[in-house]
Amino acid sequence: MTQAPTPTADTVRRLVRALLKEGGPGGPGPQVRPVAEEGGHWTWWVGTRHVLRLAPDHDATVRRRRELRLRDLVRPHVPVAVPTSVAHGEWSPGLTYTLDTKVPGGTAEEHDVSAVGEADLAGLLGGLREVPPRQAETLGVPRTAPRSLEALRRMAVAAADTLARADEFDPGRLHQLTQAGAAQLAAQPATAVLVHHRLRGEHLVVSADGRVRGVLHWTDAVIGDPAEDIAGLALAVGSGAAVRAATLAGYGARPCLRGLWLARCDSVSRLADRLNGHGTTPLPVLHTHLRHAWEPILLERVTDLREDEEG
Repeated sequence: MTQAPTPTADTVRRLVRALLKEGGPGGPGPQVRPVAEEGGHWTWWVGTRHVLRLAPDHDATVRRRRELRLRDLVRPHVPVAVPTSVAHGEWSPGLTYTLDTKVPGGTAEEHDVSAVGEADLAGLLGGLREVPPRQAETLGVPRTAPRSLEALRRMAVAAADTLARADEFDPGRLHQLTQAGAAQLAAQPATAVLVHHRLRGEHLVVSADGRVRGVLHWTDAVIGDPAEDIAGLALAVGSGAAVRAATLAGYGARPCLRGLWLARCDSVSRLADRLNGHGTTPLPVLHTHLRHAWEPILLERVTDLREDEEG
């Protein structure tokens, strides 16, 4: 496979000057700067109104092309903004770019989501349920099997020992989720919906008043377990807000609790992995995820189910 050239500010400036027709042939063109100051420069701010995303490899190219079509499919169903592409093509042979309009606002890492913002999230979750899965699949969106909550529980129990030694977490908190409880919260058949699958804080555009204005990064969307998006929101904005939004969207106790425990197991395991030298997610972000996921919520009382209860 051909190695992708490393994009530079000059590469980006030449491309967007041609696309936006700004600055003339010899002019400076719009101001450009990488979104991430460290690592590969594959996403760039272009002036104040656009963002340029460059695919680094063939796999990313396939997902970006699929994303363009998926965003058009999703947009009529959700009450928040989905980025619009004003130009797309190849920035290097076989590697795509898309120049998107910037959705104004901050992120969920910068602004807390208000009660009205929770209603925005409910509209997002409800809208994703309305997208016909078969239509999404015709665009190439993959179908994925639900994760095993019992397997995640076992990994989290082992990871909790690492966190306990670092004085980061009380392993006893995981005793709330028993093997029987994990079995009762298994994903139910025929519940697969379109799942964003990356509802992280940096992908939620939140205004200063706490409204959720948009959702970014649709390249990892799948047809699968709706609890995954509930889990993503639990990590991004807190378990209470996530469960309230999911309940308002029409989800019952089982998927809400499943999402809660997916988030809790993930938060413990990912922080332990980072402390062991794996992964690149900054520790402050993982600590925030741990705090958000383990917020106590009233719905947890439903987990006190008798082992002989039917699911």
